[in-house]
Amino acid sequence: MTTVPLSVLDLSPVPAGGVVRDALRNTVDLARRVEQLGYHRYWLAEHHLAAGVASSAPAVLIGQVAAATDTIRVGSGAVQVGHRTALAVVEEFGTLAELYPGRIDLGIGRSGQRRAEAAAETAAPTPAPAVSRVVDGLLLPPPFSFAHLVGSPRFALAGTLLHQPGAQPPPFTEQLADILALLRGDYRDATGLDAHAVPGEGVDLDVWLLGSSGGESARLAGALGLPFAANYHVSPATVLDAVAAYREAFRPSAALARPYVLVSADVVVAPTDEAARRLAAPYGLWVRSIRAGGGAVPFPSPEQVAAQPWSDEDRALVADRVDTQFVGAPETVSERLRVLRDATGADELLITTITHGHDDRVGSYELLAKEWFR
Repeated sequence: MTTVPLSVLDLSPVPAGGVVRDALRNTVDLARRVEQLGYHRYWLAEHHLAAGVASSAPAVLIGQVAAATDTIRVGSGAVQVGHRTALAVVEEFGTLAELYPGRIDLGIGRSGQRRAEAAAETAAPTPAPAVSRVVDGLLLPPPFSFAHLVGSPRFALAGTLLHQPGAQPPPFTEQLADILALLRGDYRDATGLDAHAVPGEGVDLDVWLLGSSGGESARLAGALGLPFAANYHVSPATVLDAVAAYREAFRPSAALARPYVLVSADVVVAPTDEAARRLAAPYGLWVRSIRAGGGAVPFPSPEQVAAQPWSDEDRALVADRVDTQFVGAPETVSERLRVLRDATGADELLITTITHGHDDRVGSYELLAKEWFR
Protein backbone atom coordinates (compact mmCIF):
# COMPACT_ATOMS: atom_id res chain seq x y z
CA MET A 1 0.00 0.00 0.00
CA THR A 2 1.39 3.41 -0.95
CA THR A 3 2.08 6.24 1.47
CA VAL A 4 -1.13 8.07 2.37
CA PRO A 5 -1.45 11.76 3.28
CA LEU A 6 -0.87 12.92 6.83
CA SER A 7 -3.04 15.57 8.47
CA VAL A 8 -3.14 17.27 11.89
CA LEU A 9 -5.71 17.37 14.69
CA ASP A 10 -4.99 20.17 17.18
CA LEU A 11 -6.58 20.79 20.59
CA SER A 12 -4.60 23.99 21.27
CA PRO A 13 -3.14 22.41 24.42
CA VAL A 14 -2.24 24.63 27.35
CA PRO A 15 0.93 23.39 29.09
CA ALA A 16 1.40 23.47 32.84
CA GLY A 17 2.72 26.92 33.68
CA GLY A 18 1.53 28.29 30.34
CA VAL A 19 -1.31 30.61 29.35
CA VAL A 20 -4.20 30.31 26.91
CA ARG A 21 -2.99 33.21 24.76
CA ASP A 22 0.26 31.42 23.99
CA ALA A 23 -1.57 28.13 23.33
CA LEU A 24 -3.71 29.84 20.68
CA ARG A 25 -0.70 31.52 19.10
CA ASN A 26 1.10 28.17 19.08
CA THR A 27 -1.81 26.69 17.12
CA VAL A 28 -1.36 29.28 14.38
CA ASP A 29 2.41 28.77 14.39
CA LEU A 30 2.06 24.98 14.17
CA ALA A 31 -0.36 25.31 11.26
CA ARG A 32 2.15 27.39 9.31
CA ARG A 33 4.91 24.88 10.02
CA VAL A 34 2.99 21.74 9.05
CA GLU A 35 1.76 23.36 5.84
CA GLN A 36 5.41 23.78 4.83
CA LEU A 37 6.10 20.16 5.80
CA GLY A 38 3.43 18.80 3.44
CA TYR A 39 0.56 17.90 5.79
CA HIS A 40 -2.76 17.83 3.95
CA ARG A 41 -5.30 19.31 6.36
CA TYR A 42 -5.41 20.97 9.78
CA TRP A 43 -8.40 20.28 12.02
CA LEU A 44 -9.35 21.95 15.29
CA ALA A 45 -11.11 19.95 17.98
CA GLU A 46 -13.96 21.26 20.14
CA HIS A 47 -13.57 20.90 23.90
CA HIS A 48 -15.29 22.79 26.70
CA LEU A 49 -14.58 23.61 30.36
CA ALA A 50 -11.05 22.19 30.31
CA ALA A 51 -8.16 24.21 31.73
CA GLY A 52 -5.68 22.36 29.52
CA VAL A 53 -7.44 22.72 26.16
CA ALA A 54 -8.05 26.06 24.45
CA SER A 55 -9.95 24.87 21.36
CA SER A 56 -13.46 25.62 22.60
CA ALA A 57 -14.45 27.72 19.56
CA PRO A 58 -13.22 25.83 16.47
CA ALA A 59 -14.86 28.10 13.90
CA VAL A 60 -12.99 31.10 15.31
CA LEU A 61 -9.70 29.22 15.31
CA ILE A 62 -10.30 27.89 11.80
CA GLY A 63 -10.57 31.45 10.56
CA GLN A 64 -7.28 32.40 12.25
CA VAL A 65 -5.47 29.34 10.88
CA ALA A 66 -6.84 29.76 7.37
CA ALA A 67 -5.79 33.42 7.36
CA ALA A 68 -2.24 32.50 8.42
CA THR A 69 -1.79 29.75 5.81
CA ASP A 70 -2.12 29.48 2.04
CA THR A 71 -2.99 25.99 0.81
CA ILE A 72 -3.63 23.55 3.65
CA ARG A 73 -7.27 22.57 4.21
CA VAL A 74 -8.63 23.73 7.56
CA GLY A 75 -11.62 22.37 9.43
CA SER A 76 -13.33 21.06 12.54
CA GLY A 77 -12.66 17.76 14.18
CA ALA A 78 -15.50 17.93 15.08
CA VAL A 79 -18.19 20.56 15.58
CA GLN A 80 -20.47 19.36 18.38
CA VAL A 81 -23.76 19.95 16.58
CA GLY A 82 -25.87 18.79 19.52
CA HIS A 83 -25.00 22.10 21.20
CA ARG A 84 -26.17 24.42 18.41
CA THR A 85 -28.69 24.73 15.61
CA ALA A 86 -28.21 23.55 12.06
CA LEU A 87 -28.53 27.12 10.80
CA ALA A 88 -25.83 28.41 13.16
CA VAL A 89 -23.40 25.73 11.96
CA VAL A 90 -24.10 26.45 8.29
CA GLU A 91 -23.77 30.21 8.71
CA GLU A 92 -20.49 29.89 10.63
CA PHE A 93 -18.87 27.54 8.15
CA GLY A 94 -20.50 29.26 5.21
CA THR A 95 -18.74 32.46 6.26
CA LEU A 96 -15.42 30.62 6.47
CA ALA A 97 -15.97 28.96 3.09
CA GLU A 98 -16.75 32.30 1.43
CA LEU A 99 -13.52 33.74 2.83
CA TYR A 100 -11.41 30.66 2.03
CA PRO A 101 -13.19 28.77 -0.79
CA GLY A 102 -12.05 25.22 -1.42
CA ARG A 103 -10.10 25.01 1.85
CA ILE A 104 -12.73 24.46 4.57
CA ASP A 105 -13.86 21.14 6.07
CA LEU A 106 -17.01 20.93 8.18
CA GLY A 107 -16.36 17.92 10.39
CA ILE A 108 -19.47 16.97 12.37
CA GLY A 109 -19.81 14.93 15.56
CA ARG A 110 -22.91 13.85 17.46
CA SER A 111 -21.72 14.91 20.89
CA GLY A 112 -24.93 16.36 22.28
CA GLN A 113 -26.95 13.35 21.20
CA ARG A 114 -24.25 11.02 22.54
CA ARG A 115 -24.42 12.77 25.93
CA ALA A 116 -28.10 11.87 26.25
CA GLU A 117 -27.41 8.27 25.21
CA ALA A 118 -24.63 7.98 27.78
CA ALA A 119 -27.06 8.89 30.52
CA ALA A 120 -29.35 6.07 29.39
CA GLU A 121 -26.46 3.61 29.34
CA THR A 122 -25.93 3.95 33.08
CA ALA A 123 -29.06 1.86 33.61
CA ALA A 124 -27.85 -0.92 31.32
CA PRO A 125 -26.22 -4.07 32.74
CA THR A 126 -22.44 -3.97 32.99
CA PRO A 127 -20.95 -6.18 30.25
CA ALA A 128 -18.39 -8.83 31.01
CA PRO A 129 -14.79 -7.54 30.94
CA ALA A 130 -13.23 -7.68 27.48
CA VAL A 131 -9.64 -8.49 26.61
CA SER A 132 -7.14 -6.89 24.27
CA ARG A 133 -6.85 -8.19 20.72
CA VAL A 134 -4.26 -7.75 18.01
CA VAL A 135 -5.68 -7.68 14.47
CA ASP A 136 -3.23 -7.48 11.56
CA GLY A 137 -0.64 -6.17 14.00
CA LEU A 138 -2.92 -3.43 15.39
CA LEU A 139 -3.66 -3.38 19.13
CA LEU A 140 -7.37 -3.21 19.97
CA PRO A 141 -7.69 -2.81 23.74
CA PRO A 142 -10.89 -3.45 25.71
CA PRO A 143 -13.56 -0.76 25.22
CA PHE A 144 -13.63 2.07 27.73
CA SER A 145 -16.93 3.13 29.30
CA PHE A 146 -17.67 6.70 30.40
CA ALA A 147 -20.73 5.55 32.35
CA HIS A 148 -19.04 6.38 35.68
CA LEU A 149 -18.90 10.06 34.66
CA VAL A 150 -22.51 10.50 33.61
CA GLY A 151 -23.89 10.99 37.10
CA SER A 152 -21.16 13.39 38.18
CA PRO A 153 -21.97 17.02 39.03
CA ARG A 154 -19.50 18.25 36.41
CA PHE A 155 -21.22 16.23 33.69
CA ALA A 156 -24.51 17.88 34.62
CA LEU A 157 -22.89 21.33 34.77
CA ALA A 158 -21.47 20.94 31.27
CA GLY A 159 -24.91 20.06 29.94
CA THR A 160 -26.41 23.09 31.66
CA LEU A 161 -23.85 25.49 30.23
CA LEU A 162 -23.85 24.05 26.71
CA HIS A 163 -27.64 24.12 26.21
CA GLN A 164 -30.33 26.73 26.55
CA PRO A 165 -32.66 25.99 29.52
CA GLY A 166 -35.01 23.16 28.62
CA ALA A 167 -33.40 22.57 25.22
CA GLN A 168 -32.95 19.02 23.96
CA PRO A 169 -30.65 18.03 21.09
CA PRO A 170 -32.69 17.00 18.03
CA PRO A 171 -32.14 13.56 16.50
CA PHE A 172 -28.76 13.55 14.78
CA THR A 173 -30.18 12.27 11.49
CA GLU A 174 -32.63 15.16 11.34
CA GLN A 175 -30.06 17.77 12.27
CA LEU A 176 -27.61 16.50 9.68
CA ALA A 177 -30.34 16.49 7.03
CA ASP A 178 -31.11 20.14 7.86
CA ILE A 179 -27.42 21.09 7.60
CA LEU A 180 -27.05 19.42 4.21
CA ALA A 181 -30.30 20.92 2.91
CA LEU A 182 -29.27 24.43 3.99
CA LEU A 183 -25.90 23.98 2.28
CA ARG A 184 -27.56 22.74 -0.92
CA GLY A 185 -30.22 25.45 -0.84
CA ASP A 186 -33.26 23.14 -0.87
CA TYR A 187 -34.36 23.38 2.78
CA ARG A 188 -38.11 23.10 3.46
CA ASP A 189 -39.85 22.86 6.81
CA ALA A 190 -42.80 20.56 7.56
CA THR A 191 -45.22 23.07 6.01
CA GLY A 192 -43.16 23.50 2.84
CA LEU A 193 -41.73 26.90 3.76
CA ASP A 194 -38.23 27.40 2.44
CA ALA A 195 -35.20 29.00 4.12
CA HIS A 196 -31.84 30.10 2.71
CA ALA A 197 -28.62 30.43 4.72
CA VAL A 198 -26.53 33.48 3.88
CA PRO A 199 -23.61 32.85 4.00
CA GLY A 200 -23.81 29.08 3.64
CA GLU A 201 -25.95 28.13 0.69
CA GLY A 202 -23.92 26.76 -2.21
CA VAL A 203 -20.51 27.32 -0.62
CA ASP A 204 -17.43 25.29 -1.55
CA LEU A 205 -16.70 23.15 1.50
CA ASP A 206 -16.45 19.46 2.35
CA VAL A 207 -18.72 17.83 4.95
CA TRP A 208 -17.29 15.00 7.06
CA LEU A 209 -18.74 12.82 9.79
CA LEU A 210 -16.59 11.69 12.70
CA GLY A 211 -17.27 8.58 14.75
CA SER A 212 -15.81 6.29 17.38
CA SER A 213 -17.87 3.16 16.73
CA GLY A 214 -19.89 1.31 14.14
CA GLY A 215 -22.96 3.28 15.15
CA GLU A 216 -25.06 6.07 13.68
CA SER A 217 -22.29 8.38 12.47
CA ALA A 218 -20.46 5.65 10.55
CA ARG A 219 -23.65 4.32 8.96
CA LEU A 220 -24.92 7.78 8.04
CA ALA A 221 -21.61 8.81 6.52
CA GLY A 222 -21.72 5.73 4.35
CA ALA A 223 -25.38 6.01 3.37
CA LEU A 224 -24.93 9.67 2.40
CA GLY A 225 -21.67 9.10 0.55
CA LEU A 226 -19.66 11.41 2.81
CA PRO A 227 -16.04 10.98 3.93
CA PHE A 228 -15.63 9.47 7.39
CA ALA A 229 -13.08 9.99 10.17
CA ALA A 230 -12.62 7.10 12.63
CA ASN A 231 -11.13 7.92 16.02
CA TYR A 232 -8.46 5.37 16.89
CA HIS A 233 -6.90 7.84 19.31
CA VAL A 234 -10.18 8.32 21.22
CA SER A 235 -11.66 4.84 21.01
CA PRO A 236 -9.03 2.37 19.79
CA ALA A 237 -11.14 -0.64 20.73
CA THR A 238 -13.81 0.08 18.13
CA VAL A 239 -11.95 1.60 15.19
CA LEU A 240 -12.30 -1.48 12.97
CA ASP A 241 -16.03 -1.68 13.74
CA ALA A 242 -16.43 1.98 12.74
CA VAL A 243 -14.57 1.58 9.46
CA ALA A 244 -16.40 -1.64 8.57
CA ALA A 245 -19.84 -0.13 9.28
CA TYR A 246 -19.02 2.90 7.13
CA ARG A 247 -17.81 0.85 4.18
CA GLU A 248 -20.75 -1.55 4.40
CA ALA A 249 -23.24 1.34 4.34
CA PHE A 250 -21.47 3.36 1.64
CA ARG A 251 -23.39 4.54 -1.38
CA PRO A 252 -21.74 6.70 -4.08
CA SER A 253 -22.74 10.36 -4.03
CA ALA A 254 -21.95 13.65 -5.74
CA ALA A 255 -19.22 14.08 -3.11
CA LEU A 256 -17.58 10.64 -3.35
CA ALA A 257 -17.54 7.75 -5.80
CA ARG A 258 -15.91 5.42 -3.27
CA PRO A 259 -15.47 5.35 0.52
CA TYR A 260 -12.85 7.67 1.97
CA VAL A 261 -11.56 6.91 5.46
CA LEU A 262 -9.38 9.07 7.67
CA VAL A 263 -8.07 7.45 10.87
CA SER A 264 -6.65 9.36 13.84
CA ALA A 265 -3.63 8.46 15.96
CA ASP A 266 -1.95 9.91 19.04
CA VAL A 267 1.73 10.37 18.21
CA VAL A 268 4.94 11.64 19.80
CA VAL A 269 8.17 11.55 17.79
CA ALA A 270 11.68 12.50 18.91
CA PRO A 271 15.16 11.72 17.59
CA THR A 272 15.33 8.52 19.68
CA ASP A 273 12.83 6.14 21.23
CA GLU A 274 14.05 7.09 24.70
CA ALA A 275 13.67 10.82 24.08
CA ALA A 276 10.16 10.30 22.71
CA ARG A 277 9.12 8.25 25.74
CA ARG A 278 10.27 11.09 28.00
CA LEU A 279 8.20 13.66 26.07
CA ALA A 280 5.16 11.35 26.13
CA ALA A 281 5.46 10.44 29.82
CA PRO A 282 2.90 13.06 31.01
CA TYR A 283 0.22 11.76 28.63
CA GLY A 284 -1.20 9.23 31.09
CA LEU A 285 -1.64 11.89 33.77
CA TRP A 286 -3.39 14.15 31.29
CA VAL A 287 -5.79 11.41 30.15
CA ARG A 288 -6.44 10.51 33.79
CA SER A 289 -7.60 14.07 34.48
CA ILE A 290 -10.19 13.76 31.71
CA ARG A 291 -11.44 10.31 32.62
CA ALA A 292 -11.59 11.06 36.33
CA GLY A 293 -14.18 13.71 35.51
CA GLY A 294 -12.30 16.94 36.19
CA GLY A 295 -11.59 17.89 32.59
CA ALA A 296 -8.21 18.09 30.89
CA VAL A 297 -5.60 19.71 33.12
CA PRO A 298 -2.77 21.82 31.68
CA PHE A 299 -0.40 19.32 30.09
CA PRO A 300 2.25 18.37 32.67
CA SER A 301 5.99 18.57 32.09
CA PRO A 302 8.07 15.38 32.16
CA GLU A 303 9.58 16.60 35.44
CA GLN A 304 6.13 16.70 37.06
CA VAL A 305 5.37 13.06 36.32
CA ALA A 306 7.49 11.57 39.11
CA ALA A 307 5.83 13.81 41.69
CA GLN A 308 2.30 12.70 40.85
CA PRO A 309 0.62 9.90 42.84
CA TRP A 310 -0.20 6.96 40.58
CA SER A 311 -2.19 3.86 41.51
CA ASP A 312 -3.11 0.61 39.76
CA GLU A 313 -6.62 2.01 39.32
CA ASP A 314 -5.17 5.08 37.62
CA ARG A 315 -3.21 2.89 35.23
CA ALA A 316 -6.29 0.85 34.40
CA LEU A 317 -8.25 4.05 33.77
CA VAL A 318 -5.90 5.16 30.97
CA ALA A 319 -4.36 1.90 29.76
CA ASP A 320 -6.17 1.77 26.41
CA ARG A 321 -5.05 5.29 25.48
CA VAL A 322 -1.47 4.95 26.74
CA ASP A 323 -0.96 1.55 25.12
CA THR A 324 -2.15 2.79 21.74
CA GLN A 325 -0.16 6.03 21.66
CA PHE A 326 2.53 5.82 18.98
CA VAL A 327 5.77 6.95 20.65
CA GLY A 328 9.34 6.70 19.39
CA ALA A 329 11.94 7.67 16.85
CA PRO A 330 10.69 8.54 13.34
CA GLU A 331 11.22 5.06 11.92
CA THR A 332 9.56 3.42 14.95
CA VAL A 333 6.43 5.54 14.72
CA SER A 334 6.23 5.38 10.92
CA GLU A 335 6.22 1.59 11.06
CA ARG A 336 3.38 1.59 13.61
CA LEU A 337 1.42 4.08 11.52
CA ARG A 338 1.81 1.80 8.50
CA VAL A 339 0.26 -0.99 10.57
CA LEU A 340 -2.66 1.30 11.44
CA ARG A 341 -3.02 2.30 7.79
CA ASP A 342 -3.00 -1.28 6.55
CA ALA A 343 -5.27 -2.70 9.26
CA THR A 344 -7.92 -0.03 8.71
CA GLY A 345 -7.39 0.55 4.99
CA ALA A 346 -7.10 4.26 5.79
CA ASP A 347 -6.91 6.70 2.89
CA GLU A 348 -5.39 9.33 5.19
CA LEU A 349 -4.03 9.52 8.75
CA LEU A 350 -4.87 12.30 11.22
CA ILE A 351 -2.02 12.91 13.66
CA THR A 352 -2.57 14.51 17.06
CA THR A 353 0.48 15.31 19.18
CA ILE A 354 0.62 16.92 22.61
CA THR A 355 3.84 17.68 24.45
CA HIS A 356 4.61 20.14 27.22
CA GLY A 357 6.93 22.21 25.04
CA HIS A 358 5.75 23.79 21.79
CA ASP A 359 9.11 23.28 20.10
CA ASP A 360 8.94 19.57 20.92
CA ARG A 361 5.48 19.37 19.35
CA VAL A 362 6.65 21.13 16.18
CA GLY A 363 9.70 18.87 16.12
CA SER A 364 7.55 15.76 16.40
CA TYR A 365 5.53 16.69 13.32
CA GLU A 366 8.71 17.64 11.45
CA LEU A 367 10.52 14.38 12.20
CA LEU A 368 7.46 12.33 11.25
CA ALA A 369 6.96 14.17 7.95
CA LYS A 370 10.57 13.75 6.92
CA GLU A 371 10.41 9.99 7.57
CA TRP A 372 6.91 9.44 6.14
CA PHE A 373 7.33 11.39 2.91
CA ARG A 374 10.95 10.49 2.11
